[in-house]
Amino acid sequence: MGREAVARAFADIRAALAVLNAEVDGCGSEPFSAADPLAGMAEGSLDILAGAREAEAGLAGLKARAAMKYADTAHTLAPPGMPVQAQEMAVAAEIGCVLALGPRAASTFLSASHALTTTLPLTLAALHAGTISWQHARVMADEAATLDPAGAAALEAHFLDPDTPRPAAAATIGEMPAHRFKHKARTWRERHHAESIEQRHTKAAADRRVEYRPDQDGMAWLSACLPAHQAIAGWNRLNALARAAQGPTEPRTLTQLRADHFAQAILTSGTNTSSGDGAGIGTDLTPSSSIRAQVLVTVPVVSLMGVTDEPAMLDGYGPIPASMARDLVANGADSFHRVLVDPRDGAPLEIGRSSYRVTKAMRNWLRLRDGQCPFPGCSNSSLDNEADHILAWHHGGTTGISNLGQPCPKHHKLRHTSRWKPTPATKNQPPGWTSPTGRHYTSEHQDWEPPHWPESALSAMPAHLKPEEQRRERLRGARTPPAALPARAR
Repeated sequence: MGREAVARAFADIRAALAVLNAEVDGCGSEPFSAADPLAGMAEGSLDILAGAREAEAGLAGLKARAAMKYADTAHTLAPPGMPVQAQEMAVAAEIGCVLALGPRAASTFLSASHALTTTLPLTLAALHAGTISWQHARVMADEAATLDPAGAAALEAHFLDPDTPRPAAAATIGEMPAHRFKHKARTWRERHHAESIEQRHTKAAADRRVEYRPDQDGMAWLSACLPAHQAIAGWNRLNALARAAQGPTEPRTLTQLRADHFAQAILTSGTNTSSGDGAGIGTDLTPSSSIRAQVLVTVPVVSLMGVTDEPAMLDGYGPIPASMARDLVANGADSFHRVLVDPRDGAPLEIGRSSYRVTKAMRNWLRLRDGQCPFPGCSNSSLDNEADHILAWHHGGTTGISNLGQPCPKHHKLRHTSRWKPTPATKNQPPGWTSPTGRHYTSEHQDWEPPHWPESALSAMPAHLKPEEQRRERLRGARTPPAALPARAR
């Protein structure tokens, strides 16, 4: 037992790795498929990747528990009178040396490990089971850090408790990249935080700033922390300007065009009309007056009226304060679309038509349903995507929401140039995807939540509906529909 058992266990792990490496090299005792060795090797390699992912997650959970066990024993063995801060620095330094981490990375690892082993038991269990990765666990720890114990438990239960209802075809958090799970976890946190989002936004807005960081090869980063509606409007405008500048004679990529338009805007107020060689900011980058930044916001009617402060949803970002949504409506909304929602879960209801053309209303509907490109893990926002028939029109497909997807340009091209194929969608579920190997991958679903009644309406309810569980159940069937408004920020 003890050190000898640990040494034997890791020797077994190294032996198992040697076996798996031999299989990858095609030197196993028998092929994956005698009938079709090449296809068998492809399928076997994917099996190894899936197994390695689970093993990595289990080892990450082991590392977190071992680190905290060392920290606990080190604090117990510390000399009497040693300051707590000095003990923590010593522990972080030791673990940093063992794992070859810098001081900041070691402290971050210890902080996440402490959260997992003390307040996030479901997350740690999922990590041990291999259903989520260390990156997912880090996201959970980061989002729970500003919540009280009850809030952290509710956040964890919402995503990891098997009894939490969710769409049958929805991807679990372990099936989506950690950055997409972070968006979902942040959205839930914003909606359910004990402190009002209006109060938190006021504090955060006071910390708005622009930061500069040198980089290699004569380059540097210039970034800004802004209110969400300003940032997303600016990003959408850069996309629109860059796409408008593309053409057969334009040598710059979309990424380069965005950077050039950004530099032109902050350096020359967007009025320079000199021509250049197409490689830098000397080219004509005068913003077109016909191109305007578009912002899509979904806001409950009662919140829009100022009766409640329930958050609105900003497409490509997440929850925003109701005051920000009201400001977008009052100062720049060109059009206003009323969208009826399913009273049980807040999801939009289906519309459709029989002609090939996809209307503007249907495109807005797709944006509401999907939120971003439905390809697993893609974060391209809905305003930059293209409506596409899942079953082609010339093969009998209809122009209805259940037969439409909105892949980004890259994944739209992938669909038509490879054997990746989208699978059927529904009125409130985006299409999944089937790979050339026949494996099916589910798409990320929107986390719809019904709007909440204002307190004045609750107080007028009959007494027999007042018990908490009954009230919640009845309210699920009688929510006020929200309004979705494409507000164009100038």
